[in-house]
Amino acid sequence: MATNGNGEPSFRQSVDLMFNRAVSRMNLSPGLEEKIRVCNSTYTVRFGVRLRGKIETFTGYRSVHSEHMEPVKGGIRYALSVNQDEVEALAALMTYKCALVETPFGGSKGGLCIDPRQWDEHELEQITRRFAYELIKRSLIHPAQNVPAPDMGTGEREMAWIADQFARMNTTEINAKACVTGKPPHAGGIQGRVEATGRGVQYALREFFRHPDDMKAARLSGTLEGKRVIVQGLGNVGYHAAKFISEEDGAIITAIIERDGALVDEKGLNVEDVRQWIVKTGSVKGYAGATFVADGARVLENACDILIPAAMEGVVHMGNAANIKAPLIIEAANGPITFGGDEILRKKGTLIIPDMYANAGGVTVSYFEWVKNLSHIRFGRMQRRAEEGRSRILVEELERLSADQGLGWQLAPDFKEKFLQGSDELALVRSGLDDTMRTAYQAIREVWHSRNDVEDLRVAAYIVAISRVATSYQSKGL
Repeated sequence: MATNGNGEPSFRQSVDLMFNRAVSRMNLSPGLEEKIRVCNSTYTVRFGVRLRGKIETFTGYRSVHSEHMEPVKGGIRYALSVNQDEVEALAALMTYKCALVETPFGGSKGGLCIDPRQWDEHELEQITRRFAYELIKRSLIHPAQNVPAPDMGTGEREMAWIADQFARMNTTEINAKACVTGKPPHAGGIQGRVEATGRGVQYALREFFRHPDDMKAARLSGTLEGKRVIVQGLGNVGYHAAKFISEEDGAIITAIIERDGALVDEKGLNVEDVRQWIVKTGSVKGYAGATFVADGARVLENACDILIPAAMEGVVHMGNAANIKAPLIIEAANGPITFGGDEILRKKGTLIIPDMYANAGGVTVSYFEWVKNLSHIRFGRMQRRAEEGRSRILVEELERLSADQGLGWQLAPDFKEKFLQGSDELALVRSGLDDTMRTAYQAIREVWHSRNDVEDLRVAAYIVAISRVATSYQSKGL
């Protein structure tokens, strides 16, 4: 097998090897196994855009891994590291991720080989619109066939440009807004989408800590409160995950690792302060509230209870896995642990909550946004005030009975306020995400605990996902 030069399988090979570990424990026919494993198609586009007085040529990709369900779903990333193998591996992960959390999509992924920081906003818009044009005219962006979303290097702004480009090219398509998710709310997006992946990481951890047997396997006990956490990458996912578990669950963020170094404070970092410093200066250097460590990768090996790799793939590998001290790792990024690193960590007893589950919050809320766009109504609009009205009738009747019977008791004001509040879109999105993360984890742990040949959560997650994909293909007559 070809490796990446240090004896380590590439990211694409790691995904295939992890797939093979799972299917070796399943009873699939060789033909069906191969059909699920391979990437159906990859479109490579090279297009020119006139910028700064000359024509710049860009290379982009859109891979479709599996069409067992349509549309297919998957983000578009902007990074200089984008290549066909990476995009195909990410598309495969999307197939398994969507199956695992039961969103009705196949797996896809896109990428543009570009450093977005090198271009002004109006230049990025030109590049994005041209890339979108190349994909749209081949139905590689379409509400019924292929629905992108944000990924590394892209966000609400880019999704709004893509949605507008699609609408311009399909003037009579009533569902045009559903061609892409992750849009800003005013452009057909949904409340809670920006934070969704980080919020999903929080809900995944909460669900894990509800199961004493699972905590025991990770040599942990209690709750999230007081747990020492190291976060690698304070982008959208890492920032929201760290913010929520520290502010709402009482976890202590002892280190934050970024591309130019790390900040360490055993008493706990203020995630919002660090984020604002990075936004202001573009770096973690010079932040006064913590110790700066130039070699950020080394901080991955610091003692902690939970490690959250939330940036790039392959940060935990054969070279450093043996030195990782965290008993629990939750993969907020895609593929942050290589196949070789995973082998080392499993042998030393480290428990890993795998990426295909842990970071599925994004695609889950993207699903909600897609449904919202197809239904042409925001969630909560029809029922919110009806809920409030029914709750008010109940509260008023309880208070009347208390007064009539001379009981003298009163409902607590904070209870009354919460009970009388109908569910708006954000509340419903969070409820749906929480339910999705809970049920998906329960399906994984059921396989993990019920089968002697399944030694970890990753294999269990793959088995659940592949079984669902296989069932879909079989129902199509394959």
